[in-house]
Amino acid sequence: MTLASAAAPPTEELINPPTGLPQLRVMIVNYNGGTDLARCVTALLAQSFRNFEAVIVDNGSIDGSLENLAVDPRLTVLRMGKNLGFAAGNNQAAAGAAAPWLVMLNPDAFPASDWLERLLDEAALHGDYAVFGSTQVMSADPSRADGLGDCFSPYGFAWRGGCRKPLPVPVPSGESFAACAAAMMIRRDWFERLGGFDERFFCYGEDVDLCFRLRLAGGRVWQSNRARVEHVGSAASGGAHSRFSLYHGYRNQIWLIAKNMPGPILAVTLLTYLPLLLARCLMLKKPSAMWVVLKATFDGLVGIGAFWGDRRKLQSERKASALAIARVLTWSPLALLQRRTKLL
Repeated sequence: MTLASAAAPPTEELINPPTGLPQLRVMIVNYNGGTDLARCVTALLAQSFRNFEAVIVDNGSIDGSLENLAVDPRLTVLRMGKNLGFAAGNNQAAAGAAAPWLVMLNPDAFPASDWLERLLDEAALHGDYAVFGSTQVMSADPSRADGLGDCFSPYGFAWRGGCRKPLPVPVPSGESFAACAAAMMIRRDWFERLGGFDERFFCYGEDVDLCFRLRLAGGRVWQSNRARVEHVGSAASGGAHSRFSLYHGYRNQIWLIAKNMPGPILAVTLLTYLPLLLARCLMLKKPSAMWVVLKATFDGLVGIGAFWGDRRKLQSERKASALAIARVLTWSPLALLQRRTKLL
C-alpha cells in the first residue's frame, strides 16, 4: 500500500459530503465494557451533530454489556465472537466506510453533547491537519486531565500529556505528536492509505504508531481544546498498571520504535532506552510488575524482526525529514518524568 503524500486541505466532500452520505463513522470497540458502554452510546446518540453512523465491534463480550443499548437506525453492532483486540476491532469497524471522517471512541469515554460538532469545527479551521485529538478529562475527577495529546520522546517512551494532572485553565490546543484513539478523528483517506491500525499490536500503542506513520508520510495532528470527553481509562484491561496493560504497552513500545524512528534519532533512542527502562522498573516497586515489563521487553526484542520490512519501506518513502520529526518529539527528560503536555 502506498504511503500518503503531504497532507492536503479538506476537499468539499469532506466538509459537505454528498446528500445521504454520513459525514462521520464513529467506531466503538467493546470488550466487556459493562455499564460504561450504554453510557457511552447514550452520550453519542445525544450529540448535537447528527449526520453520523456508528459501528460497535464487540470482541466476544460475556458481561451483558450489549444488552439494553439504545436503539437507533444509525447504530450497527458487529459481534466478532472472540477478542480481536483494539487495533483489529477498529479496522473491522472502518471496513467499507464511505464517510469522509472516521472517529474512534472508547466504550469508557463519554463525550460532551457538542463533541462531534467541535471536532468538525476544528477540521474546518485547520484544514491542513489529518488527525484531531480530544480534550480528555478523568471521569472520576473532571478537574484533572486524562490526556491533552499524546507525546513521544526520542528516548522511546510515549505518554498522554498531562495525564492525572490538574486541568490547566485555559486548556491548551495546538499541534501534538499523536492523538489518543480513545476519542480521535482521522480522515478516512489517510486511514486507508496507511493501512489502518497495525493489528500485531493487539492493544496499546497502536494509536501512536498510526500517528507516527502518518507523520512520516507528511501528515499532522491537531489537539483540540474544545472537543471534550470524560474517560475512565483502561476499564476493560484491569487498569493502567495491570499485567495486561504493562505487558502490551512495553512490548508494543519496542515495535513502535523499531518501525518508525528515523535513523538519526534512533541512535539517541538506543543509548537511552534501556537505562530509562530500568529506572521505570524500579519506580514500579512491585517485583511482579517489574518482571512483566522485563518479559514484555524481551518478547518485543524477540519479535522485532517482523517489523524490519515495515521499517525499510516507511523510512525509504517518508516525506518528513528527521528534523521535522525531531521538532515534535519531547526532548526534555523532566517532561517525560512529569508527563507534561507538549503542543506546538
